[in-house]
Amino acid sequence: MNFQKKILYFLTSKEKKHAALLLIMVLIMALIDMIGVASIMPFIAVLTNPGIIETNSILNTIFKASYIIGIENHTDFIFTLGIVVFGLLVFSLSFKALTTYIQLHFIQIIEYKIGKRLMESYLHQPYSWFLNRNSADLGKSIISEVGFVTGQALLPALILISQSIVSVFLIVLLILVNLKLTLIIALIIVAAYWLIFKGSSKFLNKIGEERVKANEMRFKAISEAFGASKEVKFGRLEKIFIRKFSKNAKLFAKHQAISSIIGQLPRYFIEAIAFGGMILLMLYIIVQSGSFINAIPTISLFAFAGYRLMPSVQQIYAASTTIKFSIPAIDKLYDDFNSLNKFTTNQNKDNIKFNKNICLNNVSYNYPNSSKSALRNFNLTIPAKKTIGIVGTTGSGKTTAVDIILGLLEPQKGTLIVDDLLITNTNCRSWQSLIGYVPQHIYLTDDTVASNIAFGVDLKEINQGQVDKVSKIANLHDFVISDLPSQYQTIVGERGIRLSGGQRQRIGIARALYHNPKILIFDEATSALDNYTEKTLMEDINKINKDQLTIILIAHRINTLKDCDLIYQLEKGEIVRQGTFNELFDINNQMRPISKN
Repeated sequence: MNFQKKILYFLTSKEKKHAALLLIMVLIMALIDMIGVASIMPFIAVLTNPGIIETNSILNTIFKASYIIGIENHTDFIFTLGIVVFGLLVFSLSFKALTTYIQLHFIQIIEYKIGKRLMESYLHQPYSWFLNRNSADLGKSIISEVGFVTGQALLPALILISQSIVSVFLIVLLILVNLKLTLIIALIIVAAYWLIFKGSSKFLNKIGEERVKANEMRFKAISEAFGASKEVKFGRLEKIFIRKFSKNAKLFAKHQAISSIIGQLPRYFIEAIAFGGMILLMLYIIVQSGSFINAIPTISLFAFAGYRLMPSVQQIYAASTTIKFSIPAIDKLYDDFNSLNKFTTNQNKDNIKFNKNICLNNVSYNYPNSSKSALRNFNLTIPAKKTIGIVGTTGSGKTTAVDIILGLLEPQKGTLIVDDLLITNTNCRSWQSLIGYVPQHIYLTDDTVASNIAFGVDLKEINQGQVDKVSKIANLHDFVISDLPSQYQTIVGERGIRLSGGQRQRIGIARALYHNPKILIFDEATSALDNYTEKTLMEDINKINKDQLTIILIAHRINTLKDCDLIYQLEKGEIVRQGTFNELFDINNQMRPISKN
């Protein structure tokens, strides 16, 4: 797909209409520009030879008509004509300034909208899509590449079109004055720019590809360095990550600079040609017209037109080189958009009421790029208002089973049934609204305790009473009230760095309870804690009102699950045993894979 189609692909139909209106403004601007330049010739002619007012039929008609506004002599007429020419120039520049403002505003809005659409598309992809994606690369595409494509491709494309229109209008004007001379000048300038552009085209594309890769790597280096700040400081790895970032940032900056230089350098070469050409032009016109006085109007027109035309031609060339340099970024962004699954916000078709059970029937699932099945013909029934434990070693399929229950992964074979209702993409959101989820690692934003508990809720809409209520259930309230300086308005720091592991987990439990779920899922929520903290946290979990909730506990230590009504033991994606805590330990004393401690 060519450049034009890819650029238009990023725009909605409404945005395309706005772009079309902008082009109409550009046409008007070019027409006004041409009229302004054309008005120079008669003004200079009258200025150098006032007698032409009487001999030229058009000027004479205008002069006679001007009697109405009180103009009675040649001096007044020349003065008024000068004011009109100046007025046209001011109006032309004012309209050009307005068009430029609208053009730049359009680009900034498009950058915002494309970035927003890309972020929406990313976030609405299925959970499995994220398993093979680097978060730094996603952030780079939204923040950096969208800005680069709009600023270095879409804006230059608008400049290319607008300045081409202006150039065409001015060249048409010059052709009407002197066809032969205009064609010679146009041929020399166009040929010079075309040869330079053709010579640098492949090189620009090559460094454009290297820029995209370097940009990706510098974002990745930043993400890794600050995401593992503790390990970096302890291991004294600062120099390694600085070097990793510096290498790619330097290459990125170098290629950006080279692209700019290639876009600007020919300007000085062409200006030298234009300056020398202007002297030859003056001599040629003087020879043709027979005298310097007679040549002045034509020389003035070509000089003024050249003054307006040269920057336009330079901008056309610079825009062309910038677009060539940006093509790899356009290709990358286009491929990103084109590879994403289309999403719909209409995903609450069924209002699910969970009263009976959750059933996984003959479920199989393979992760991308993995030869082993995470689950094979997996069957599991979880009755409502019971506490169910799922235990197994790493890789046994515990988390995969939970992710399917959560609606994050879609079974490749088999079904997820809730109260005899099949869970699909159309009702998954409704199902998920019934679940509170506590993962092993709680993600905390650099915000207040209250905002982290009511995660995703607008600050003005946070129900502080509900925050207090769920914090008490999670045994967090007393700590917040007595130990934190601003209580629930205390900033926890990035990723909750100022809190202990147990406190972070309690915020996670409070968060899971905030929306009054019917199901609570703990996915190895205590495995990263020390024994004492794990014990106290499990005691708090077991105190949660089980008459109203279905609780699913995932663990790799069976001792964590001793208060469960039923425990399923998994191995290699299958259920190998099930029973109560005591029953599992009485079965032939063969429970080594899930040691009691």
